[in-house]
Amino acid sequence: MDRRLLLAGAGAMVVAGGAFGYRMLRPGDDGLPSLPGSASAQANASDEDFARVPDISRGNPRAAVTVIEYASFTCPHCANFHRTVYPQIEAAYIAPGKIHYIMREVYFDRYGLWAAMVARCGDQNRYHAMVDLIYQHQREWAASNDPAEVVENLRRLGRRSGLTSTELDSCLNDADQARAMVAVYQHHAARDEIRSTPSFVINGQLYSNMSFADFSAILDSKLGG
Repeated sequence: MDRRLLLAGAGAMVVAGGAFGYRMLRPGDDGLPSLPGSASAQANASDEDFARVPDISRGNPRAAVTVIEYASFTCPHCANFHRTVYPQIEAAYIAPGKIHYIMREVYFDRYGLWAAMVARCGDQNRYHAMVDLIYQHQREWAASNDPAEVVENLRRLGRRSGLTSTELDSCLNDADQARAMVAVYQHHAARDEIRSTPSFVINGQLYSNMSFADFSAILDSKLGG
C-alpha cells in the first residue's frame, strides 16, 4: 500500500507506517535538521530555494515526453520500483533519448530528508549513483529507531560514493538547505496533487505505481508508437 503524505505542522515529525515502523520524532533531538512545518515551508518558498534545489534529470530535455517521478527514499514501493522497473525504463527510453525523466524527492520523515541531503551532497553527477545505493540498502540504513545510527548509516553510504566525512557533515547540518528542499518539495507536490509514492506525472497526467509493461504502454502511446 502506498504511503500517504503526512507532513505535520509546527515542526513535528511525520508518523509513517509500513515496513520500518517509524515513531514520532521531535525536532532537535540529535542536532540535525528536522522537517519544517508544511504550511510555513510552502509559504516561504523562494527563487533562492529553487536555485538551491534544482531538478535532477536524465534523458533528452527536448523529448516530446517528460516523466516526473515523485518518490521517497524511505518508501519500500519506491525502492522496489528502482530495483525492478526503473532500469528497464532507463534502457528502453532514457538512454536512447526518447524521454526526459525528472526525479523529485518526497519527504515523509527526517530519515528520507537526510537521505536526500546525502544524495544531493557535492557534485550532482554522483546523484543517480547515490540514489541507487540508498535504495539498494534501504532496509539496512533506515531500519533503526536510533537517529544517530541512521545518520551514520547514511554517512557510510556517502563515503562509498566518494564523499568525505567533512563534506557529509557539512551537507547533513545545512539547515537552510533542508528548509529549501522541503519548501520546493511542498510547492511541486501541491501543484501536481501528489498524495502517495511512487507517483508519476507524464506529460502533465498523474499516474500511480505500475509495472514496466503498463509504463511502456503509456510511454509508447504518448510517443506515438
